[in-house]
Amino acid sequence: MFPMKWIAGIALAAASAVLVVPVAEAKKKPVAVYATDDDVFFALREASRNGDAARAEELASRLGNYAIPSYVDYFRLRPRINSAPEQEIRAYLNRWEGTAIADRLRNDWLLELGRARNWVLFDEQYPQFVLNDDTQVKCYALLSKMEKGQNVADEARALLVAPQNYGEACASLINTLVQNSQFTADDLWGQVRLVAESGFGGTIRRIAPVTDVSEKVLMQALDKPDAVLAHGPGVGRPSHEVFLVALGRSAKNNPDRAVKALVAASDRLNERELAQGWAQIALPTSVKLAPDAIVYWHRTDGAPLSLDGYQWKARTALRAGEWKLVKSTIESMPASLRKEPAWVYWLGRAQIAEGKKEDAQPLFQSIANQTNFYGQLALEELDQKIAIPPRAQPVTTEEIAPMADNQGFRRALKFFDLNMRFEGYREWNWELRKMNERQHLAAAEFARQKNVLDRMVNTSDRTKTEFDFTQRFPSPFRDVMVAATQKLGLDMAWVYGLIRQESRFIMSARSQVGASGLMQIMPGTARFVARKIGMGDYSHGQVNDVNTNITLGTNYLNMVLHDLDDSEALATAAYNAGPSRSRAWRSTLTRAVEGAIFAESIPFNETRDYVKKVLSNATYYAAMFESKPQSLKARLGMVAPKGFSASDLP
Repeated sequence: MFPMKWIAGIALAAASAVLVVPVAEAKKKPVAVYATDDDVFFALREASRNGDAARAEELASRLGNYAIPSYVDYFRLRPRINSAPEQEIRAYLNRWEGTAIADRLRNDWLLELGRARNWVLFDEQYPQFVLNDDTQVKCYALLSKMEKGQNVADEARALLVAPQNYGEACASLINTLVQNSQFTADDLWGQVRLVAESGFGGTIRRIAPVTDVSEKVLMQALDKPDAVLAHGPGVGRPSHEVFLVALGRSAKNNPDRAVKALVAASDRLNERELAQGWAQIALPTSVKLAPDAIVYWHRTDGAPLSLDGYQWKARTALRAGEWKLVKSTIESMPASLRKEPAWVYWLGRAQIAEGKKEDAQPLFQSIANQTNFYGQLALEELDQKIAIPPRAQPVTTEEIAPMADNQGFRRALKFFDLNMRFEGYREWNWELRKMNERQHLAAAEFARQKNVLDRMVNTSDRTKTEFDFTQRFPSPFRDVMVAATQKLGLDMAWVYGLIRQESRFIMSARSQVGASGLMQIMPGTARFVARKIGMGDYSHGQVNDVNTNITLGTNYLNMVLHDLDDSEALATAAYNAGPSRSRAWRSTLTRAVEGAIFAESIPFNETRDYVKKVLSNATYYAAMFESKPQSLKARLGMVAPKGFSASDLP
């Protein structure tokens, strides 16, 4: 829940602090009066985000002595980034050079310079963009290279994999690559399918001019695919490609209709197009966990796939127990994907399934030192259990002292006090880039002293050779938790593992959809559980109280667990996505599967990541609480269709 739902209504504090201006004065000229400079700062940020340059200038002028002047200046300048004099922008960058917010402004400026095709200034500023984490800026950088006659096709193919980040820049890059013959027809139509797969109509419109197909026809394939399928594939590659796009879109709603359309058109499609057509159908049916998906994937040999396509082909093969297909799919993945711990692990398992244990061992060894879900599972494949690594030498007062003096950390703490966590994270993480492992441990300890436990956890999580698991896996409110879990017979390690993922121990955490507190409980769920356990005096204002939140959260988790046959894998998925979804995912199984396979094939990205992290966390917490090695595999167990008995399990 926490990763996706986080970012709560921060501006509410500012809104509530605005004083009412008398009616007589308001008729003359409405003037907002704020109780504190912090309230003015909130309003300034909001004006800047809304692009209200005049309002931002007026508010910034009130904050001449504010504690975070770099942000006052940033919010004043940001709405005018496309019209401000170059010297004003340079003056800001020079004044605040080396800070996180200066790098943010350079990011903003690079986007404007790219849109204006001002390559001279862009090329000067781009090497100074430290984070370089903006896909659109990277696309503009490739456009700049092309302007100078360079071939960037390979770089573009590696970059253009996530259409949600394309914007104008990457669409323009695709068009220019095609026009300059650096992208082939295969490249172009691969991008069209990828964008259509993700549903970004705006990008489809931008790249339509280089497809030899009208924008209207492409958008019909996106929005009214069944009408396109009814007309068949037509004649020529562009028409065939539009038909393939429509197949994928139609299969999201009605796979059977898409299958019938493809079968009917099969004699008019070449072998490559037919394989691609089955891939277009296989992906959405895999995400639906449909049993026929494995049949469709077997018909896709030679079809180029998106990153999602490769992964869902492998997941579908895992669910079906087809290890040969698991192996061949992983081996055909792009190198960047094949190196991810998940696919290293499953390739090792596929090797074992083929009786090649000696080939699997190096794969497991390559990730077994990673303190994540698949690192833990790999360790078990090497016949070891999950234990807490030896604690690093405790950091000293002398090591912590520079953290207290760090200006970036000071700004972060100020933002945390204001509940402006996004800005606080930016400042905190910016400082961590410059630090070694000992300094990370010292920074984490400083965060503990300041009771910013989420930063303690995330900072300590970065170390690779020195570890302090008391930082990584804290267990605050232990007395409350012991009482709540013992009363229910609930595994306390699991509950802490869930809280660590839900809220990172931020007591006031509130998600976009309204979940609150340590255990991120939805308002309706809180009321339901309160009634069920006889908490007659419950009111929603109590949800952030530690005792109440833990009582409600543990009781709900216990209800979900018992409803799902005491499977922590199923119950964890249910806590994040809802019990009905967890039951629905389970109902698609045709056989009992390992809990790890169930987790890997959850169709919601957030929930899939959530289940892995919660159960990985729980395994480490159990090792800490019990002072003995643990098994993640045992915790995951087997997940079987409803009604299977123990004798049905392998």
